[in-house]
Amino acid sequence: MTHALRPIDRLLAIMARLRDPERGCPWDREQDFATIAPYTIEEAYEVADAIDRGDIAALKDELGDLLLQVVFHARMAEEAGHFGFDDVAAAIVEKMVRRHPHVFGDVEIASVSAQNEAWEAHKAVERQARGEADSVLDGVASAFPALLRAAKISRRAARIGFDWPDARTVIPKLNEEIAELEAELDRDAEPAALEEEIGDLLFAAANLARKLDIEPETALRRATAKFERRFREVEALAAARSIGADLDALEALWQEVKKRENDASPARHSDATTRTREEQR
Repeated sequence: MTHALRPIDRLLAIMARLRDPERGCPWDREQDFATIAPYTIEEAYEVADAIDRGDIAALKDELGDLLLQVVFHARMAEEAGHFGFDDVAAAIVEKMVRRHPHVFGDVEIASVSAQNEAWEAHKAVERQARGEADSVLDGVASAFPALLRAAKISRRAARIGFDWPDARTVIPKLNEEIAELEAELDRDAEPAALEEEIGDLLFAAANLARKLDIEPETALRRATAKFERRFREVEALAAARSIGADLDALEALWQEVKKRENDASPARHSDATTRTREEQR
């Protein structure tokens, strides 16, 4: 009696066939870790996008695409004699058991914050074992998106007390960075100097988000999506009303779209109701 292959086994077999030197796909055969890495990053973002949109069907598809990237990398590593897919799976199994002694052992951890501290402690020990413990900043991948990396780097620095007391104390730093940018603009600074000041401003903003337990990358992505949504409405209204490149008219349309969106928001209605009740007290 034959048993059907599990989907993961079929996927591994498909990847092996695609990479076959004689019968495989020419495109798949010529890839290497470096050429596939951008696709891996892209697929991870598409997973995040499906989650952000609440599209479960798309999430299933995007997770499959991301899994393919893992299989692709593992196949190339196996061909080079480094490791295979089973080694990847075994390594993460061992790591998860090791980092969860409160689940798979007899260690007691009372809260989420205590678990986070224990998790980071485990990671620090692992980095030290690999000879990567010269700095608390070690191990933060340089390929992370800039805002995400800024938050991670500053979070690492905070472990040894190099941090603001709370979110409000970061705001003066933002004001300071804006003032420095204005000073550079006043003296017609070179682009490199302006870039540095903009970078300092963004880094301070990432720290403010971190102190508020907000992921800056997510916040910016949603702000950009909001701008895109509103701008498309402005475009449609401008076309319908034959409004050209008139900044004042376009700004008026923007405010109209913004007000309509805010009025339709349940959260806004809730806030307004709360304010009205408080005013009546």
